[in-house]
Amino acid sequence: MVEFARYYIDFIRNFFTNIGQFFNQIFGAFAELLFSGVIEYINSFIDKSANFTLLDWVMAFLVLVINLAFIVFVVLKLYQVIRRYVKFAKIEIEKDELLEEISFLNQKTVELIDEKNKILALKVSNLGVTPEDESRNYGQSSADDSDDEYTGPSRFVKLLQVDKEYENMVTQIHMKDEDMINLNELVKRFINFSASRLGLFYDKKIISAFFAGMAASKTMILEGISGTGKTSLPYAMGKFFNNDSEIIAVQPSWRDRAEMIGYLNEFTKKFNETDFLKAVYKTTYRDDVCLIVLDEMNLARVEYYFAELLSLLEMPDADAWLIDIVPDNQPGDPKHLQNGKILLPQNVWFVGTANKDDSTFTITDKVYDRATPIIINPKSAYIDAPDTEGVNLSYDYLVELFRQANKDHSISLKAIENLEKLDAFITKNLKVTFGNRIMKQIRAFVPVYVACGNSEYEALDYMVARKIFRKFESLNLPFLQDEINELSVLLDRLFGKNVFVECQDYLNSIKRQF
Repeated sequence: MVEFARYYIDFIRNFFTNIGQFFNQIFGAFAELLFSGVIEYINSFIDKSANFTLLDWVMAFLVLVINLAFIVFVVLKLYQVIRRYVKFAKIEIEKDELLEEISFLNQKTVELIDEKNKILALKVSNLGVTPEDESRNYGQSSADDSDDEYTGPSRFVKLLQVDKEYENMVTQIHMKDEDMINLNELVKRFINFSASRLGLFYDKKIISAFFAGMAASKTMILEGISGTGKTSLPYAMGKFFNNDSEIIAVQPSWRDRAEMIGYLNEFTKKFNETDFLKAVYKTTYRDDVCLIVLDEMNLARVEYYFAELLSLLEMPDADAWLIDIVPDNQPGDPKHLQNGKILLPQNVWFVGTANKDDSTFTITDKVYDRATPIIINPKSAYIDAPDTEGVNLSYDYLVELFRQANKDHSISLKAIENLEKLDAFITKNLKVTFGNRIMKQIRAFVPVYVACGNSEYEALDYMVARKIFRKFESLNLPFLQDEINELSVLLDRLFGKNVFVECQDYLNSIKRQF
């Protein structure tokens, strides 16, 4: 046992001695390279340079400059790689921290909702009525009164207010001759109306994109820096159409459809209605253009609370646009509630406004692919417009304008061929592609944009930059410099020099990151 102990102690001593020699040799090699070796290099150069001619000195100076430049280049590249890695690691850490915080807040929200329901139950019991009693009273009716209008309590309050508001109101749109204008005149009239009546100034390109976006999708996203008129644009549109837009402030706590639409409280048997639900229900009474604005829509995750409506609006059969509210109908429910569902009319558009800052969530591809994005960054110049009235515009007339635009200005075969070539290049080199949904939106957007007084390639440039090139944000762009340069050249070759301005500006912004 003693001999083994001596052996093991000698083994450990030799093992750690070898490790020390290993690191000593490594540090010695670096010292030799960076210090001793440098002195030898300098002495050798001094000895050899004694016989240098003028041409040799010129050559030596050039080689020295090239070597120094190479060393600087290598150091800078190493610095960029390290900086990029550190930045990436920091972002990932921040994401994990945010996800943990969101999970904690969601749990707290669930606990608060449970506590709120318990408080409501206590309030009901203090009144001497239990939820079961209220439910029995709610559905109670005698045979003698079966033909009379139900006057008992209802689980809907706000929606019944809408029924009462529109009870004796005529909502059918009667258009005057001066209101029957084409899309180009409609854009000009809105710009003049907004400037003269509201003091809001908008560029023709943005307004053309708004109307074309209405033809392409039932959902639009207005993006840009704060104060550029994102919320005021749909507000002004509502005033222009003589049907005020409903502006709904999105809350950071929205995590599912119940936060946006509301839910049935099982304790009180009352439906917790929201302003959004009331705005949607109002549209069932209207024949004109209706705009519902989700202000600061990315304060919460759009793909969580708005997912159902996004899928609903994708259905080709408009009769299937049914929003589930309650399991069934009961006496006293709103008039336009069908089997506990509301049929979303076709004359409604959802407009979301979004800022990009640290307080908001990133809008995912699922949302972007189904919506028409409109970027409002530059502040429009002052417009000295004559006093201009709004229009009485029915939904059917607007749809007819869209149909006529598609008939008169349908996208050309040459443009489609060039888009297919562009798609083939992007798919092969950047591994990004766009499906039939985006192509369908482009076919609907381009004719209306042209009918508003613009060119076909301007419309294509607008859509390609916002619907296709935007997908590049998920790529590792610093490693795709050659592909981005080739794509820029391909755009000029397919569509003409300096034609796809917005696409080239986007690619140039990417190049500046290299």
